Amino acid sequence: MGREINVVALIKGAERYIFLFDDDSRAEMLRTLGRFASNPDLSFSWYDAAVLSQRVRQEARRRALAARFKMSQVTDQDDSP
Repeated sequence: MGREINVVALIKGAERYIFLFDDDSRAEMLRTLGRFASNPDLSFSWYDAAVLSQRVRQEARRRALAARFKMSQVTDQDDSP
């Protein structure tokens, strides 16, 4: 199975901010949101960064939970007679 790509996007008027990242680059993605927010040449605000970073973290938690559930199902099946 190939790597999955995560997408978070923000539309502000005519501007579009679209971020693509894989699970291994999640921390870099969060730093990028901070860099965008601190750039006075962009309309991307600290509020925007906070909202998108929350989505990134929620998705990471959701994936971790799904992976744990999937692993427990496999373990349960392996223990069956």
